[in-house]
Amino acid sequence: MTVMNVRRLIPTTAVAGAVVLGLTALSACSTSDAADGGNGDKLKVTASFYPMQFLAEKIGGEHVAVTSLTKPGVEPHDLELTPRQIGSISESDYVLYLKGIQPAVDDAIKQSGVKNTVDAATLTTLENHGSEVSGHDHDHEGEEEHADEHGHEDEHGHEEEAHEEGDGHNHGEEGGADPHIWLDPVKYAEVAKGVGKSLEKADPDHAADYKKNTDALVAELGELNTAYETGLKNTATKTFITTHSAFGYLAERYGLTQQGIAGIDPEAEPSPARIQEIHTIAEKEKVTTVFFETLASDKTAKTLAKDTGLKTGVLDPLEGITEKSQGADYIEVMKSNLAALKKALGAK
Repeated sequence: MTVMNVRRLIPTTAVAGAVVLGLTALSACSTSDAADGGNGDKLKVTASFYPMQFLAEKIGGEHVAVTSLTKPGVEPHDLELTPRQIGSISESDYVLYLKGIQPAVDDAIKQSGVKNTVDAATLTTLENHGSEVSGHDHDHEGEEEHADEHGHEDEHGHEEEAHEEGDGHNHGEEGGADPHIWLDPVKYAEVAKGVGKSLEKADPDHAADYKKNTDALVAELGELNTAYETGLKNTATKTFITTHSAFGYLAERYGLTQQGIAGIDPEAEPSPARIQEIHTIAEKEKVTTVFFETLASDKTAKTLAKDTGLKTGVLDPLEGITEKSQGADYIEVMKSNLAALKKALGAK
C-alpha cells in the first residue's frame, strides 16, 4: 500500500512544482514591466491618427509603445492638441504623421524637434482629386505624370475652397493634393514599407523584426488589394455617392467613380443645385446608395437619400476605430467597406 501512496504523490508534487514555477515566471515578468513603467527600452512612438497608429503597431510590434494623438471617435480634422500632448510629442523617439490632414498636428510636430519624424505623405505619390474622381487610369507606374490629370476640379471647386479654411483639409503646401492615401491598399503598403525602413534606422537593434513585420503587413495588404480587384471587377454600376470625398484613391485604383456630395468637407451642406445634379447622376449611372461615414453626421446622406429615393449605407474612411466601426482594425473595416461597395454597385 505504501508504494501506491508514494506513486500517487509524485505526480501531484510535480504538478504543484510546475504551478509554483509558472507563478514566479509570471510575477517576475510583471514586476520588471511595472518597474520601467511598461515602456522601458521600448521605442516611444507618437502616431497622429488611426491609420498611422495601425502601421506603427503592426510594424513595431513588441518593440514599440504607441500613443495616438487622436482619441477614438474624434474627427481627426477637428483635432485640437492639449499642452500635455504637445509635450508628449517632444518626448517621443519616433513620430509618424500624415501632413495635410491635421494642421494642429503638423504645427506641433514642426516645433517638437524630434529627430525621427516621418511624414507618410512623402512615402508614396499624392494626387489631386476633385469631388468627382474616376478610375480610368490604370497605369500606376506613371502616377507622377498623371497626378494632375485627375485634378479635374468640377464646377463645385469653389465650394471646396469656401470650406478650406477650417475643415482641416487645407493642404496649402501640397497644392490641393488628396491626403487619403491609406484607403488604397497599394499606396498604404508603399507607406508601410517606408515606415518599416525608417523604424529599422531609428532602432537598428530590432531591425530584423521590423522587416519581418513589414513583410507580413505588406502581404496582408496585397491580399486585401486582390480581394478588392476581384470583388469590384464586374459591377452593375461603377459610380458611388459619398458625403465624405475620401475615396478618390480607392476609386481610381479599382476603376470606380466617386461622386462627393460636397467636396472634401464631410460636414458641408450640399447646395440644392448639387442635390439635383446627384439625382441626375444617380438615375443615369444606376446608383442605388448614398454612403455616409461613422464619425461625421449622417444628416446630409439621409436628407439626400430621401430627396432622391436612394438607400443609405456606411463607407468608413477609417480615420478612427470606435465601437460603431464595422470591424476591430484597418483590415477588417476595409473588408466591410468592400462588402458595402459590392452590394451598392451590384457586384456580379
